[in-house]
Formats: sequence, structure tokens, C-alpha cells
Amino acid sequence: MTVVYVVDGAKIQNLENFWRVMGESVNGPGGYFGRNLDAFSDCLRGGFGAPDDDDFVVEWRDHELCRRCLGFAETVRQLELRLARCHPTNRPSVRAELEAARAEHGPTVFDWLVEIFEQEQPGKLRLC
Repeated sequence: MTVVYVVDGAKIQNLENFWRVMGESVNGPGGYFGRNLDAFSDCLRGGFGAPDDDDFVVEWRDHELCRRCLGFAETVRQLELRLARCHPTNRPSVRAELEAARAEHGPTVFDWLVEIFEQEQPGKLRLC
């Protein structure tokens, strides 16, 4: 039987909220399902925090609200954080991504999450 994990988009205003809501959806209160993009990808591939069964789907409710909350403003915020922490050799590429996001071009945080999900678990994300 397919397990359906429900992500309540009404509880997501930023990327940190997404990590919490996604973790609790899959693993209960206080549950873990990544705290950064690489960890999220790892969880979807079956790493720590992954669902016990491969027969699952994630139903992301109110995803349009999340698309706005995880849009360019949140993308700029996340890229500013990344720029402050990244290795000096990565700064030019992160700075370019940041400038594009400030101009509202390129992928958003929402797009990053959906792309990772589709790469790691094609067809198991339902945007509702």
C-alpha cells in the first residue's frame, strides 16, 4: 500500500520551515528529512531520515502559496547566506546566481526543491 506523506504548504514561509514541515511529515514531530539541499537529496535517495518503504508519495498541499513564499525574495536570502559561507573559489558562481535572483531570473528555492525531488524520486511528488 502506498504511503502518502502530506506537506502542509500553509506552514511554510521560508526554507527553514520547509525542512521542519517535511521532516515532521515523513518522520513525525521533530523528524528529520534534511536541513540543506544535499541532505534533502540524500534523504530522497534513501539516506538517513528516508521513508522506510519505497512505496510512497509526497503530497505538497498549498504549493502555490509555497511557490510565492519560496520565490525570489527567499532565493536571494538563501544565496546571501550561501555566499557568506561558501569557499572563496565558489563565490563568483554564487554571486552570479545571487545577481540573477535579485533581477528575478533563474530558479527559485521552490524550483530547487521540486527539481531535487524529481531527480531523486520521479513521479512521487504531487503538487496540490
